Amino acid sequence: MLRRGCAVTLMVSPKEVDQQAVCAITDMGVATLPAVGLQRGGVIGFFTGFWKSYRRAKVLFAARPPKFVLAMGGFTSAPPILAARSFGAKTFLHESNTIPGKANRWLARFVDGAFVYFDETAARLRPARVEVAGMPVRSAFLEPMQKGEARRVLGLDEHAPTLLVMGGSQGAQGVNELATAALPTLRAALPKLQFIHLTGSADFEKTRAAHARHGTRAVVQPFLTEMAVALAAADAAVSRAGASSLAELAARQLPSVLIPFPAAADDHQAHNARAFAESGAARSLRQEGATPEELARVVIELLTDAAKRDAMRQALERWRKPTAAADIAEKILRWPAAGGAAASELKAQTAEALHA
Repeated sequence: MLRRGCAVTLMVSPKEVDQQAVCAITDMGVATLPAVGLQRGGVIGFFTGFWKSYRRAKVLFAARPPKFVLAMGGFTSAPPILAARSFGAKTFLHESNTIPGKANRWLARFVDGAFVYFDETAARLRPARVEVAGMPVRSAFLEPMQKGEARRVLGLDEHAPTLLVMGGSQGAQGVNELATAALPTLRAALPKLQFIHLTGSADFEKTRAAHARHGTRAVVQPFLTEMAVALAAADAAVSRAGASSLAELAARQLPSVLIPFPAAADDHQAHNARAFAESGAARSLRQEGATPEELARVVIELLTDAAKRDAMRQALERWRKPTAAADIAEKILRWPAAGGAAASELKAQTAEALHA
């Protein structure tokens, strides 16, 4: 949208992960809304935060009325969408997972249109007008980079096989424990194997100590801002199955073993992983029943069988959507205006939602 001459404001929650993500932004406005997630026993806090966020958005929009508002999911998205409707803005949502989150399922009744990553998601967001548009990734993931160059940047041997282990933006204890328990088997089969292991803050010291104990060459970090470099450096990955991670794997066409987060809402990561696995774009293991030996076997198979990696890369092409961000921006800017009857109906729906 910025490249198309639009002024953009990004609205985020007070959560630490959101605040860290926006701290370096300089080319757009950033506003923090006091929304909080709906937790068991926290209904009053949720609705208080919802109302405060709605009022905050109204104040911001009164000073600078928006023409378009795009919700990317989560509890922060709903109040700005409803507030924007009262200013006549066109409203949209993007659902990145196979199973829509609660916020997007509810919002789908009030927006002008929706964009999805997975084909099967469209039927779960009725009655919103839905278009399969892919999952946007940062431009860095679309820029070519040679494995040797990426490995040099990270301080690794540019010729040695490399495995990336990651658990999403905040790490994953289950993935870390499986991967470190598999180290003896992996080391025995592939003595030169080196690792990029992104642990999250909680498991950093423990995981670093495990690699040191087994004598592996490894870059172990709580998180890494240069994720595009990490994916370019790897021959394969062990990863959770969040939509952003999957889109980044697809952008780099990196073969992977997916271990869905078992406590994800509506088990959506398992559904995401199944869609990739059934298309041949990844292998999938359930954390509950997976063993270190099984993980090691699948990783070794991927790293030693070039034909299987090539087949997986070809399958990943289906999920690689390099123009997703541009396509969504263009569709939003060109979205047809609602007619008088449709506009009146949307306004009535908004009033009903706020009253409820």
